[in-house]
Amino acid sequence: MSATEAASNIAALHRFHSATNSGDPALVAKAIDEFTTPDLLFHAPVPMGATGPEALKRVWEALLRAFPDIRVTVEETVAEGDRVVSRNTVTGTHRGEYRGLAPTGRTVTYSEIFVLRFVDGRIAEIHGVVDVLTQLRQLGALPS
Repeated sequence: MSATEAASNIAALHRFHSATNSGDPALVAKAIDEFTTPDLLFHAPVPMGATGPEALKRVWEALLRAFPDIRVTVEETVAEGDRVVSRNTVTGTHRGEYRGLAPTGRTVTYSEIFVLRFVDGRIAEIHGVVDVLTQLRQLGALPS
């Protein structure tokens, strides 16, 4: 993969994050369709009962319901071959039900790292590690 393709993949990821940061569920769903392949492989520790782009849409629907002001800040990206690694900081205010927790009004800030495999400029596979422990502690669901 050329440096141009790697830069193009990083740019696509940043455009995807611009959509997710909009807070608009319809725009996020449209971006998922635009920036992922129809056979997307989504590996993340979130039970959703769906696969492919639909699984990713369900994750974002749940996140936007729980944290309507959710914001993903890309701290660092590294590209090699057909992969892009993105280290992010996520912030949001807990205003809707999340993982069985009633809204607390608390603000969360947590880290995540995603490894994305691209095919023809679109995300074909996602592996994610999200610091859910920090998130749940900040929401008061677990002791500090």
